[in-house]
Amino acid sequence: METKPPLPPFTLETAIAKVQAAEDAWNTRNPQKVALAYTEDSQWRNRSEFFSGREAIAAFLERKWAKELDYRLKKELWSFTENRISVRFEYEWHDEAGNWYRSHGNEQWEFAETGLMRRREASINDVSIAEVDRKFRWERT
Repeated sequence: METKPPLPPFTLETAIAKVQAAEDAWNTRNPQKVALAYTEDSQWRNRSEFFSGREAIAAFLERKWAKELDYRLKKELWSFTENRISVRFEYEWHDEAGNWYRSHGNEQWEFAETGLMRRREASINDVSIAEVDRKFRWERT
């Protein structure tokens, strides 16, 4: 059976580790790698898009990172229960014209007993920023 530790039920320590693992994976900007953290039939809502399955997740992420260039993300644990985690996040990116944005949002995650995420609900708002106002400047991993 495919697993993705840490597994639920979560403790404070394992919830923080799960959030950090997600942040690290998303900062690779590798759609195929990121999609492996989700169940084969994972259900997603991202802004106004609804879809399911790893193939759809990878396709979504390919489109996302083709548009959101030099993407840098920071996630923070907001709360957790046995198999659910809520996070707040910020990420910065620019478009092809060089306009910079900071996107603020929150996500609700639900996990299968395998530690794979079976549901993700994301609400996100974008704010235009000047390049000089960026906070996230580390090199790509």
